[in-house]
Amino acid sequence: MRIVVYSAKPYDRQFLDAAAGSGMRMQYCEARLSLETVALAKGAVAICAFVNDDLSRPVLEKLVEMGVRLVALRCAGFNQVDIAAAEKLGLTIARVPAYSPHAVAEHTMALILALNRKIHRAYNRVREGNFALDGLLGFDLHGKTVGIVGTGKIGAIFARIAAGFGCRIIGHDPYPNPDCEALGMVYVTREELFRTSDVLALMCPLTPETRHLIRRDTLPLLKKGVMLVNTSRGAIIDTRAAIAGLKDGTIGSLGIDVYEEEADLFFEDLSNDVLRDDVFARLLTFPNVLVTGHQGFFTHEALKNIADTTIGNVQSFFDTGKALHVVSTRQLAGPA
Repeated sequence: MRIVVYSAKPYDRQFLDAAAGSGMRMQYCEARLSLETVALAKGAVAICAFVNDDLSRPVLEKLVEMGVRLVALRCAGFNQVDIAAAEKLGLTIARVPAYSPHAVAEHTMALILALNRKIHRAYNRVREGNFALDGLLGFDLHGKTVGIVGTGKIGAIFARIAAGFGCRIIGHDPYPNPDCEALGMVYVTREELFRTSDVLALMCPLTPETRHLIRRDTLPLLKKGVMLVNTSRGAIIDTRAAIAGLKDGTIGSLGIDVYEEEADLFFEDLSNDVLRDDVFARLLTFPNVLVTGHQGFFTHEALKNIADTTIGNVQSFFDTGKALHVVSTRQLAGPA
């Protein structure tokens, strides 16, 4: 049973090999899946793909032509997949619906704390022998209003963390979560959430409704000086609009673990290369912006769960003809 793993890093090999055992032959490719690299899957019955792999209709058609029957995503999101095309082609798409929601929720709070108390700036100062406190002033999180867009598993855990800090928590989601309501969360309209949140956390899936949720015409709805944090999908924020908001003070600080055009940046060592993305380069010039390279999921527990579930999807597909966690067009309009 040969499975081609795209966008493979050393940690993927470590955890997938441990989960697969001897019954599967894993072929690891560092390259991302695209029309140029799809031929690497020739002879495989299944492939394993990640968040920035190209799973558009042309790529899916090539996979089917070569005999691939299963695409096992080692991630929860599937916005990179043409699900409707996959169904028409008879190609099964499986995913990892939950790996460690604690990992992403905790990373979100880490970004908030680091941004608020200027930890990234303080770290660099101290290493240079500068112990001055000017420019490092933060605020108490206790008593502040934290607005959460998307209160699924990750959003609910983050809500619990924020409540533990003594924050007032409000949420916006078409499917209110009883666990969040039990914490005291009040569900409000998007406009009220934008208008009243001191900290705004974006934790929703990427859908046509959430794409560019933060954009030029929604910036005026935000509370002046809001801290904006995105650990969900990059395209939920229009980066050019965010830069405009940072310049005029609408956005007081910005923390992101995802970026709309991250496919050519994240998960690679580009330290010896010229950064070609001018928008991203401009973003990095702001002292009140903190960027991490899509590492919110990156914990030992999460990687083990991702590998176990991915291999479980593959094994179930070949044992029964059906993967454990199939993605279908019905899920495209599902809850956050």
